[in-house]
Amino acid sequence: MSYPNDIDVFNEKLNKNQTGKSYVIEECLPTVGGVYDGPLRHDNINNQTIRVFAGSRFTGEEIKNYSISFPDATPWRRLIKIFTSLSEVYVTYETPGDTVEADDINALQSAVTAIQTEVERYKSSGLIDGGSFTRGV
Repeated sequence: MSYPNDIDVFNEKLNKNQTGKSYVIEECLPTVGGVYDGPLRHDNINNQTIRVFAGSRFTGEEIKNYSISFPDATPWRRLIKIFTSLSEVYVTYETPGDTVEADDINALQSAVTAIQTEVERYKSSGLIDGGSFTRGV
């Protein structure tokens, strides 16, 4: 089974805003079977600022049928469960910035290890000459 069967995706982390103001974030979330159930991309979200809409930039119907929770072990994260007949929804919220934790570093380390393994497999396959990669023209 070759890497990547599933591409690793890493969301950019937000540093603490030096001005003291919050970032305003909008995420487009896909629903499956009328539900989105998962994490929001950023951390330390002010729950009172979370709003869900049918369209981007506060357009379309506002969706009120959702719940917010947070894991006991990582209270800076937010999980959202949204119920709608739409295929995607737009969630907006404010955050002062993200928290980088060991799980973030572990995920990066696992991805780098998988890439290294795949590069070594490719090098040993004989598909390259003398250990150097050549670009096709």
